[in-house]
Amino acid sequence: MGSSSTWTPKQNKLFENALAIYDKDTPDRWHNLARAVGGKSVEEVKRHYEMLVEDVEHIESGQVPLPNYGKSGGSNKGCNYMDEEQRLKCLKLQ
Repeated sequence: MGSSSTWTPKQNKLFENALAIYDKDTPDRWHNLARAVGGKSVEEVKRHYEMLVEDVEHIESGQVPLPNYGKSGGSNKGCNYMDEEQRLKCLKLQ
């Protein structure tokens, strides 16, 4: 099936959308995800998911530094994806 290990932005978006539809309790989840993405094998989809989980774990454990967006005139850019306590601290720094 899919021989390419690179993922296009479109495939990533299809993958993200499919993850929202096919949760861990969905029968044939990996086949459904691969079909929704198109051009990827079940094994490639599983590996992509494992990499996503690893990335999220690194972010949540603080191993990935937050980007420095700089001051933005009071907007909350860069603070949106934090938990409430972190977001309040971020907003105070702007």
